[in-house]
This record gives sequence, structure tokens and C-alpha cells, in this order.
Amino acid sequence: MINLFRNIHPANLLILVVFAFFMRISLFLRLPEELGFEFFDIYDRLLINVPPEPWLSPVGNVVIATILLLIQALWFNRIINNHSLLSKQGYLPALMYITAASLFSQFFIISPPLLCNFLLIWMMDKLLKVGKAPNAMMIMFDAGMIIALGTVIYFPFIVLLVIVWLSLLLYRSFNWREWLSGLLGFLTIFFFIGVYYYWYDKVDDFIQLWRPLTNRFPTVFQITNDDYLALIPVAIIMVLASLQLQENFYRSFISTRRAFQMLFFMFILTLISIYTKANFSIYHFLLAVPPGAVLLAYYFSNAKKRWFYESLFIIWVISIQYFLFV
Repeated sequence: MINLFRNIHPANLLILVVFAFFMRISLFLRLPEELGFEFFDIYDRLLINVPPEPWLSPVGNVVIATILLLIQALWFNRIINNHSLLSKQGYLPALMYITAASLFSQFFIISPPLLCNFLLIWMMDKLLKVGKAPNAMMIMFDAGMIIALGTVIYFPFIVLLVIVWLSLLLYRSFNWREWLSGLLGFLTIFFFIGVYYYWYDKVDDFIQLWRPLTNRFPTVFQITNDDYLALIPVAIIMVLASLQLQENFYRSFISTRRAFQMLFFMFILTLISIYTKANFSIYHFLLAVPPGAVLLAYYFSNAKKRWFYESLFIIWVISIQYFLFV
């Protein structure tokens, strides 16, 4: 299967659709009567009253979430190919994206992180262009606005503001205008939101929006042992990918090296941003899928022993299905 997705072939699109729904078969077979929506934070931030009842059936929820995931995977695949981050263009990034986004059943429903991944992929495309742009001010401004929009949807997204400045450190010499433009883009969105709160005489509520930044990093996670076991194949592939990347690091183009460094920092930031979330939800880690899928795709794109990498992928898929059913 990996060899098939190493190439660009129209049939891969159909296989991706079938594969995405196949990876969610455990939830389709055991759908609960209701699947809740956790978008009340967004409504509170925007002072919008909504009925608490879900407006989608469980089947509709999972199907729409899967369609959104497929759109993200194909967009993500196009960006990775356009920036030539892998040795050969193909559909491996999309395959890795869908597989990584199928690790836990909490990933299968519509959630704020799922929506934020559209913004995260868009921001990845912006930041990968920083090194090639003669002036990065507008790119940084746009990235700041994207992060602000993501913060409105899901507050932990705010931590990714750090990646804007890390990208400048990696790609460009110091220019205070470029460093400031990202922050200005972020503040532009929240300036209008602040005016909105002021108009409704809710300034205190606007100040309360920023309280999660003072949270302590959680020391206890509500993750079962099965969830940890499901991550073992991912950890093995990540280690192999890191070794592969290290081996080829100085043979790669400078832009490719910096791109992977930036994506690594993005991956770490999406993980640690959980501290801004008072009530831990495992779907938070959907934010780590886009940068993590690049590293996964890098390994399978460069692996040499077919019997090994094909077997490793099959074991990964089987382990995901096993723990989803268990």
C-alpha cells in the first residue's frame, strides 16, 4: 500500500476515501445515541446564544467530520508536494494524515481542533514560504491573523503564536518590523472582538478570556493504558523517521532542513498547548496531526526495505483498529 501511495495516481483518491471511512468503522458499528458538541467556548467568546441540543445525528456528525478530514488531507498533501519536503511527490502525506487522525475515537467527530486544522495547514503553507519571500512582513501579519482566528475557535491555538517568531529565527536575519507584524496581525482580530465586547458592556468577560494562559501544566491525563499502547507504533515510526532525517540532514537543501525544524517545533507546541485547556480532551492532540504527519510521511518516503515498511504500516493500522474496538 505504501508503494502505491508513493506515486501520484488518480486511483489513490478513491482508496483514500475508502480508507478514511474504514478507519472509522468501529464508531459506525457502535454509534452512541448522541454525540455532543463542544463549541460553547466559541459561543461564549462571541456572545452568541445557541440551543444546547445537538443539531446533527451521530451518523451525520461522523460523516461530516470524515469529509472535513479528507479535504484537509488532500490540501495538506498538495502543500507538502508544492514545497518538495519529500524525496518524491505522491499521496503519502495524505495517507499519513488520515491514519494519524484515526488513532482515537475522539478524533472521529466534529470538534474545535478539527476545524482549527484548516487554519493550521494554511499557516504551515504561509510559514514554509518565509525563506523564499523577499519581505516576510505580510506573511507574518497573515499568520498572526490566522492564529487569532484559531484562538477564537479553540483557545489553545494561541500558543502557536510562538512558531511565528521561531520561523523568523530559522529562516531570516533579524528585522524588527517582521517580528512585530505577526503580533499586529494577531491583535487586529482581537481588537475588533474587544470592541464587540465593549459594545455589549462585557469588558470583564473579555479580560476573562485570557485566564487560561495562567493555567499550570497538567500532570495527570485522563488517558487509558490502551490509548498509550495505541501510540507505540507511532512512536516507533517517529523514531525511525528521526533517524532517517538525521542521516539525510546535511544532504538535504537548507530550506528543507529549516522546514523540518520549524515543523518539529510546531509539533511540540501543539502538544504543550494543552496547558491552556482546563478540561482535558484527547481530541486536543488532533492539532499535532499536520506537523506529525510530515515526519511520518518522510520515513515511508525514504525507507528502503519494502517488506519492513509495508509490514510496519499494516501493523500500525491493525493496532489502531484493535484498540478502537477494544
